[in-house]
Amino acid sequence: MPSEYAKTLGGKLRAIRQQQGLSLHGVEEKSKGRWKAVVVGSYERGDRAVTVQKLAELADFYGVPIRELLPGSASAAAAAAAPPRLILDLEALQHLDASEAGPLTRYAATIQAQRGDYNGKVLSIRQDDMRTLAVIYDESPTTLTERFISWGVLNPEAKGEVEESSEAAGA
Repeated sequence: MPSEYAKTLGGKLRAIRQQQGLSLHGVEEKSKGRWKAVVVGSYERGDRAVTVQKLAELADFYGVPIRELLPGSASAAAAAAAPPRLILDLEALQHLDASEAGPLTRYAATIQAQRGDYNGKVLSIRQDDMRTLAVIYDESPTTLTERFISWGVLNPEAKGEVEESSEAAGA
């Protein structure tokens, strides 16, 4: 009979895998057989004990800090309440010059850690995040939004969203 701890740990493993759009078979394929679908599935159900070493290796495979998998840490399955309007392309962000994009990269990593959101492809941000980033970059939110769009890291629809928000705030 699996313990509550094992079930909770397994639930976190499943949530991270699903956030990344992977099936159990997909994990086996992506890992080139390193992680067998049947083994990962038994970890997720809590039917099989996972060693600290294996958990660390699995966290590394998923690209998440190990603390995100441990029961009692921030929920890995946190879901957004409303459809995101500002979407950062994290893959495009990785290809930018760190001297310019470093603050955005660090800010996005902080949001990911707070949300337990490690899908690695996109990240939704809020209007308040753009205002904070504008202070960091010493630019207006509208100007910074245009820069992020030109870098290819922010969805083009964001321009209208930020402008609407600035007008509503009297900026």
